Amino acid sequence: MSFVEVARALTPQGWSGPVRVHLLADVIAAIEPIDSSTSTASLVPGFVDLQVNGIDDIDVSRAGGADWDRLDQLLLDQGVTTWCPTLVTMPLDRYERPLARIGEAMARPTVGRPTIAGAHLEGPFLGRSPGAHPRDLIVPVDLEWLQALPAHVALVTLGPEQPDAVAATRLLTGRGCRVSAGHTQCSEDEFDACVRAGASLTTHLYNGMSGVHHRSPGVAVFAMTNPDVSASLIADGVHVHPRSLLLAAQALGPERMVLVTDAVAWRSGHVGSIGMELRDGAPRLPDGTLAGSAVTMIEAVQHCIRSGIPTETALRAASSNPARLMGLGDRGTIEVGRRADLVELSAECSIERVWVAGEVAR
Repeated sequence: MSFVEVARALTPQGWSGPVRVHLLADVIAAIEPIDSSTSTASLVPGFVDLQVNGIDDIDVSRAGGADWDRLDQLLLDQGVTTWCPTLVTMPLDRYERPLARIGEAMARPTVGRPTIAGAHLEGPFLGRSPGAHPRDLIVPVDLEWLQALPAHVALVTLGPEQPDAVAATRLLTGRGCRVSAGHTQCSEDEFDACVRAGASLTTHLYNGMSGVHHRSPGVAVFAMTNPDVSASLIADGVHVHPRSLLLAAQALGPERMVLVTDAVAWRSGHVGSIGMELRDGAPRLPDGTLAGSAVTMIEAVQHCIRSGIPTETALRAASSNPARLMGLGDRGTIEVGRRADLVELSAECSIERVWVAGEVAR
């Protein structure tokens, strides 16, 4: 048995400390209050990123071999212990190979590396706000194609205005896949119908959707006011204004806000087959359209805190909330019996150490 001693730990009940957290094999064995500690660090659940298209110069859709090992390290450096490789819109017949490579990456030995929870398909069944996704590749829902997807597809973003969106949502959730509404200008009825059918998330709130207007509310309002759906946000200081980020946090509350990086391989100059370049703080198409981010998860947490969001809320949005949303009941909280996916943060909220399944991985 090993242990880590910290000034405070973020448990389901809130901050507790100082404490000594005991680890046995891959789980948390005990959480012991102590009288004092020389540590100034905080211990929080490992971060869970549901939308990673790539990092630095490695694009998920083209990754193979040692690329996955490098992605592992880049993720650990930002505190991510579970993640979803994300594929953007492409022709239907182009998904097979990258999905197979993701499956192969999931089959690797898990010791010391972040867990891949499954693939996230952001497209091609999107709605009327394509953003950087090629409009000519956005197609009507193909139920047979969805039914034939491999089991490791864990999350699909689609547009609720698609004619078969409700049927697709029922099909996907029936096989254990999560559904998110995104890149959409759907009506309130269309949005609510998908949520009733099982959609549990809204992809990158405010971005790629109709927004907030007091007489004509859009998808952003539908998401923030529907208690049955969570919403992901890209907190990079570019995609969402700090006050809008704070509004979302206040509207969503402590359990429905989910941070994602939507990171892309900005140094490679492409995300999937979409060309982009880093400009004015974010990857963009030549016309200036945002095409993902270059933010890390720990930077997203820090940006939330600077925007006035309580530290505990920001940290849960990066860890407990996405873990619960994806049905990962063995992790995402610091409590006895849970998997020891942990991040030690300095007093300045920077990464000190990272554990995956009880093993120090960084």
